[in-house]
Amino acid sequence: MEETVFDLLVIGGGITGAGIALDASKRGMKVGLVEQADFASGTSSRSTKLIHGGLRYLKQGEVKLVQEVGRERAILYRNAPHLVIAAPMLLPIYKGGTYGYWASSVGLYIYDWLAGVERKERRKMLSKENTHQQEPLLRSEGLQGGGLYFEYRTDDARLTLDIMKTASQQGAMILNYAKVTDFTYGSDQRVTGVEVMDQISQKTWQFTAKHVVNATGPWVDQVRDKDGSLAGKRLFLTKGVHLVVAKERLPVAQSAYFDTPDGRMVFVIPRGDSTYIGTTDTAYEGPIDKPRTTMEDRDYLLKAVNAMFPDVKLQSTDILSHWAGLRPLIYEEGKGPSELSRKDEIFHSPTGLITIAGGKLTGFRKMAEKVVDLIAKSLLTQEGKQFPGCTTDQIVISGGEHEGYHTFNEWTKELMQQGKQAGIPGNIMAEWIEIYGTNVVKIMKQVEQLQATGSKQSDEMLLEAQIRYSIEEEMTVHAVDFLRLRTGWTYFRYAKAKHHAMTVVRLMGGLLGWSEQRKSKETLLVKELFDLQEEYPELKAQ
Repeated sequence: MEETVFDLLVIGGGITGAGIALDASKRGMKVGLVEQADFASGTSSRSTKLIHGGLRYLKQGEVKLVQEVGRERAILYRNAPHLVIAAPMLLPIYKGGTYGYWASSVGLYIYDWLAGVERKERRKMLSKENTHQQEPLLRSEGLQGGGLYFEYRTDDARLTLDIMKTASQQGAMILNYAKVTDFTYGSDQRVTGVEVMDQISQKTWQFTAKHVVNATGPWVDQVRDKDGSLAGKRLFLTKGVHLVVAKERLPVAQSAYFDTPDGRMVFVIPRGDSTYIGTTDTAYEGPIDKPRTTMEDRDYLLKAVNAMFPDVKLQSTDILSHWAGLRPLIYEEGKGPSELSRKDEIFHSPTGLITIAGGKLTGFRKMAEKVVDLIAKSLLTQEGKQFPGCTTDQIVISGGEHEGYHTFNEWTKELMQQGKQAGIPGNIMAEWIEIYGTNVVKIMKQVEQLQATGSKQSDEMLLEAQIRYSIEEEMTVHAVDFLRLRTGWTYFRYAKAKHHAMTVVRLMGGLLGWSEQRKSKETLLVKELFDLQEEYPELKAQ
């Protein structure tokens, strides 16, 4: 990377940076990307994990936003079938609620029409009785009916990572744990590159680029400040918190989107053996690196759920895990957190640094297209280099390939059969397919290689195959990255994460040649991760 002159260097390894790297590399540009921590470790692993059109944006009159994200959702559903799963969503309608019955009916119809929803997934309006049949746990008092429409569930961290892997396949050079410490400038005071510190070895490198893009989400103002160009518009950070409970404690029949006692709206979403609840929307001014779930956040969400599902009676001791994420919104005078637009915006610094801020997970591809179009126009003007337009709507994301089968589901059925023939337990094979999609074939090859060296099949050997793949193909550096971002275990399989944590440290240490000092450091990082999840006194006492 130090020997390359990049057409474009991206700072930030979240969903926006990944999308820019994929688009630019697909067009034939020389692309580099650096991320100060792990890929998707910030906002891009801390969302509501929905590829959704945003029904409330329609209420705010943002028709074009609803239209755009609807189209983008359909593209992702097609190109990343392993990570974008259609999920019915129930909107219960109550007397005096945010949406009345007829307003909801018309609103959902317009929403489906704008978003280009397929006929089989269009909204259905339900009577009071049918709504209760659909979700028996709902509060009866004041219930008028409901609307059933489709949203799409995802794993935001895995989506970011698989887009990053697809960009790498297109020729992008990508690094995690590489922090930009400074910019380099030419005689005209224009940015010519960055100084980067390897967060593991502490070595410093200099990368040269014709264009540098700041796509660091909540950190964009810090990066602009480093460039000396923090002027004009700034970010307004808001915090969103999610709680995870066992499905048996909140056994909802499907996802639901409902009013809270203070007039906001909250999701409950079943996922495997868990159900998660979110989200809050409060102004945030604390440390960007480690936003925390507070007791106030926790109690707000528990109160909202217990008001809507009165027989459930969730308590703080029911919380298995939780996460807090920051939304990098653009400040607008006089508007509160929930009123701020989710639109993206590009800032141009006098130094030539390009910053992209705002936006939503669902809209990452269009955000990338805008940025790369700008770079392509500049390279044409300055150097006469011509690059094609955006074609990322046609790229199947790594793990979503059909491999000659008519549908992705047909291929996964065949993979389950292959796993059975190889003696891999069905539950492990199903989990691997859910996480890695068709890249599971590479983990099965790791299993074969371990068997060829005399390893007998066991839970630990299968875990080692998974970790080997994670290190070799997914740049996994720390044990905590495997437990949180590569597998999602600390979110949705918390007991499994705790059970295997020290085995993960031992196996990674053996594969990567960690010293005893490094193993101790990794063990401490794992402990800190679990302490963060168990920070409430009630949970610790359990």
